[in-house]
Amino acid sequence: MMDFLHNLKSRNEALFYYGIICLLFSIICLVLVKFSHTQVYNVNAWYKPFKFAFSTFLFAWAMAWYCFYLPDFNIRFFNWTVIILLGFEIIYIALQAGKGQLSHYNVSTPVYSALYGLMALAATLVTVYAAYVGFLFFTNEFPTLPNYYVWSIRLGILIFVIFSFEGFVMGSRLSHTIGGADGGEGIPFLNWSTKFGDPRIAHFIGMHALQVLPLLSFYVLKNTKATVIVSLLYGALAVITLLQALQGKPLFKNKEVNEEILK
Repeated sequence: MMDFLHNLKSRNEALFYYGIICLLFSIICLVLVKFSHTQVYNVNAWYKPFKFAFSTFLFAWAMAWYCFYLPDFNIRFFNWTVIILLGFEIIYIALQAGKGQLSHYNVSTPVYSALYGLMALAATLVTVYAAYVGFLFFTNEFPTLPNYYVWSIRLGILIFVIFSFEGFVMGSRLSHTIGGADGGEGIPFLNWSTKFGDPRIAHFIGMHALQVLPLLSFYVLKNTKATVIVSLLYGALAVITLLQALQGKPLFKNKEVNEEILK
């Protein structure tokens, strides 16, 4: 582990420390969950900034690792794009959590509407930049890297980009629940709906292809064909969960719903 951390720091010191800051902030948010009773949509308000900070930590470290392989890449500009834009998003989400108010889908005032729009723009710009990184991986050769590993990065970024943009499914509806109102029953911690469709599940699965596929390929699969097949299956899983959500069907049903089905 220490070798990995030292290597990551030497590859990209800026995103290394930014990731640590996001990780520490996510831990602070978890602590606040225990001491704060502020809720948004019947869920502790500090869960949301925790999830976004922790996800940003994973994204920052993954991209720091992958971008090191790219020849003639302006890593400094990429770093500051990620730090500023995603930093703004996390800060705004946390400020709204502290006030017990929505960050996403909050168009209740002109100011909140503008800030929500800026947050969406920030996420979009980072995703477009990640798509450009993916394009560079598809158009460059990496003779010093295993072919299966290169393909896992390519496909991991591709699936990440597709399901990052899937966030517009929720944004266009100003809701993350399909078939019912936000704030209903959900599974512990992640709060995915157990009664209605929830596109956040596909969003989560697809975006974390960025970490899951390269790790699986490099440490387990070690084969190009197997990497491609597993990547396609992983992408199919994300698509299936999205289609299910769009039909208003939950992926995880609670006991009450199951009993109604059995009647």
